[in-house]
This record gives sequence, C-alpha cells and structure tokens, in this order.
Amino acid sequence: MTSHGASLSASSFYNLYRPSTCEKRVYLSAQGLPEGEPSELELLMKELGERHEKEHLATFSEVRNLADGSLGDRAQRTREAVQSLAPVIYQGVLRSTLRGSQDVVTGIPDFMILRGDSYCIRDCKLSRSIRGDRHLEIVHQLRTYGWLFERTFGRPPAGLEAYLGGRSIEVVAYEGPAQAERDLERIRGISLLTSEPWEPVGWSKCSACAFQKRCWAQAASNHDVSMVLGVDQGTARALRDLGITTYDELASKMDAGRLAQLSRPRGNTEQRVGAAASGILIHARALATGKVIQLDRLDLPPAPLVMLDLEGMPPHHDELETVYLWGTQVYGDEGPSGPYRAALAASGPDADRAGWMQFLDNAGDVFDEHGQTPFVHWGDYEKSKIKSYIDRHGDPDGVGACVLECCFDLLKALRDSFALPVPSYGLKVIEQLAGYRRTMKEYGGDWAIGRCIRAFESKDPEERSRIMAEIARYNEEDLQAMAAVLSWAKGLAGTV
Repeated sequence: MTSHGASLSASSFYNLYRPSTCEKRVYLSAQGLPEGEPSELELLMKELGERHEKEHLATFSEVRNLADGSLGDRAQRTREAVQSLAPVIYQGVLRSTLRGSQDVVTGIPDFMILRGDSYCIRDCKLSRSIRGDRHLEIVHQLRTYGWLFERTFGRPPAGLEAYLGGRSIEVVAYEGPAQAERDLERIRGISLLTSEPWEPVGWSKCSACAFQKRCWAQAASNHDVSMVLGVDQGTARALRDLGITTYDELASKMDAGRLAQLSRPRGNTEQRVGAAASGILIHARALATGKVIQLDRLDLPPAPLVMLDLEGMPPHHDELETVYLWGTQVYGDEGPSGPYRAALAASGPDADRAGWMQFLDNAGDVFDEHGQTPFVHWGDYEKSKIKSYIDRHGDPDGVGACVLECCFDLLKALRDSFALPVPSYGLKVIEQLAGYRRTMKEYGGDWAIGRCIRAFESKDPEERSRIMAEIARYNEEDLQAMAAVLSWAKGLAGTV
C-alpha cells in the first residue's frame, strides 16, 4: 500500500452507509466537494442527538471529560486516563495508523467505561435498533473504535455498545483487528480513486443525501439508466455490465424477452427481472421520448371529492409512530367547495387521540353533507394509518371504517394508466408535470417533521402556533397539488 493521503475516521462509515449504501459519497466527501445545506430535520436530529448524549452523561457520577483541546492533546490525555484506570472517559480520542500506510485513523467514542482491566466503548445513537443490516454505519464505527483501542493499548476492548434512542443498550461484537482493517481498507481505496466512481441513483436512496442535487443533475444530463422507474440498483448494475448505460439505449437495444431473462443481484442471491421487464421498457421509452404513454383507461371518481393527506411523526424513544395532522378539503369540479380542515394532535397526554377524534368529526361532517364521498389520497400511507388508528383509539361511530371504504388512491390510478416521463411518481414530481406551483419556499415531509418537533419542543405558545400554521399551509398545498394532478390527469386521458 502506498503512503499518500486519505483522511480516515470511525465516522467515515457514515459516508458509505447513510442515508443508503453509496461508494460515490465516500469519494465525493474525500475530495472535499461542497455538500448541500442540512435540512431542518437533520439540524434538529443533531440537536436531539447531543441532548441524548448529555442525558446519558449525567447518569455517571465520576467522569474524566476530555471534550476540549486539540486531537493530539486529547489522544495523549486519553492514554493517560486509561493508564490511570479512570472509571469513565467522555469524548476521548483514539488514533492509530493503518497498517502499510501513513494514514492516521481517528475515533472519538462518546464513552469509555472501565470494566475489569479494559474498557467498554459506548456510543449514543438516536436509532431504536441496530440489528440486521439497518445501521451498518454504527456497527462499523464501533468496531473501528475497538480496533483503535487494541492498536493503542495492546488489548481488545471489554465490549462495544450502542446506547439507543429508546434508552436501551445493544452490544456489537468485536470481530478483531483483521476485519476492522479490511473495512477501513475499503473506505481508503474508494477515497483514493483517481476518478469519480459510477453509482446508480435512486429516488429513495438519494433523497436524504447531501450530494443529491449534484448526482441527480448528473444522472439527468447523462440520461442514466438508473433513472427509469422499475430499474432497481441491481438491475442498473447488470445493464451497465452489458454496456447499456442510458435509458435511450435501454429503450432501443433491449426487448422484453431479453430483459426478463437478465439476472441481477437481489440481496444475497441472483434473480431475473422477469415480469417487470415490459413495464421497465415502457417507462424507458417515456423518458427517452419525453412523452406520456397511456397504458390503460383512467377511471376517476366524480366530484365532489375529499382530498386527504396526513403528516406523520416517526417513533422517538418509546413512543409510537403518530399522525400529528389529518388534512382534508372538499373539492368540486371547479375547485375547493369547502374549507381546509386540519385536525391537529397538539400537546398533552391525550393529544394523539384528540387529533384522531377531530379527524373523525371532520369526516363525519363531510358524509352528513355529501354522502359517501370518495377520499382521494396519494399512496398507501393514509389507509394504513387510518387502520392503525382504528385499532389504537377506536372508531365509535364507524366513520373511520366508512372513510376506508371510500378511499381512492390517485397514485395507483396514475401508475396503472400512464407511463410518465419522470424518474419517480412522488407527488412533488408529478405535480410539476401538472403545472402546479407551490407558494412555500421550504416544504417536504422531512421539513414538516423537523418543524413539528420544533413546535412540540418550544415552550412559547405563540411560536408553537406559528410553526403549526406553517405545517398546515404545507399540508393544504399537498391537497391542492393532488387536486391539480387529478384535473390534469383527467384532461390527459383524452389526449394520449
């Protein structure tokens, strides 16, 4: 191995595995390329993570705090603290060179806790579980800490632990120095590549990445084959191995029979593309031509319609996943025919139930006025949440069950009827085709979650009200966007 430059740390594995596995992100970070601005949710999660760590710190009675000073100074004081058998070391620094190179690997574990004649290394994480493959970045980070400890002190750590968001502790097995060095070698090898590696894009894969705008602009410019709906990561790689790198080539050089037989990695096995091949090729043709292709007749329910959109909160600590806003509005043929209604789960121990009951009241009013009116939503989320809330808080008058019977999935209707020249059928993408333009500069599901947590954390009632009004406005524009897409699709059905 050569002796020139890669900057390695235990945290380098976050670039590889979060928000999804991507070698290109490791390379781009190593080159020091500018990242996008952190989102509202990312900033908030950083604050919550720091709070989680400080809460855990307060549980120890005797702590050697090494958080201040240069890395070199802190590394020296960490060695001294270990030699003096300090009961708990907070924010110590472990450093060592990677074998065969001059590269220094740095790790800053949150806690080193004395156990016998060695130390257990523990990091604080907001994640609720690290089992399986869900958070490999945490596992590799802790194993790197273990390797650094063994390299520094000549003995393995007493254990590796993650203190999780649910206030539980999960143990990570230390697999020894050889495996840790192989993992670090992978990071180093990617960092020192002489040219940017290719990596397939993916709407879910890339959505929370700091390089998302850069990579998607590059993929769009190159007509990258991974932009085709239905082309997953394994299929994109398999096609590239055949020399098919663009959706133009996919549409012109592949037939359904050959694509169906294409074998691509799927988990730990290989699987043929199979029945998905014809749909993939149709969407490739839509992208290549920039035209909408009609697949089937579009059947839309008649007005009046209730636009339905929910804003949900992922689980935090020991809490359940919750819906904090149930948004509805009645639309006629010419636009809104009733007020926007937001059933909010505000604050307090009964807030979740109160928000649900307010939604049932709002839906009941619609049924009283309009009868069995269709509730139009986008995707599976709304139906799944209504079902879970019926189980959680009940459905005293059967209104929730009635809403379920009246649900109409606009996303499914569009996907069944049209191949659109877009890389995703997300509402924020399709609404642009429909010509809908939002008035808000900042919006999105993660933005709304971040703002909502801010509101719940605030002790200022006026600030809470102001933030929740922002979220309600975003939710109302989601309903407007769905109505605009529905109207556009109705007109589209007669022209393609």
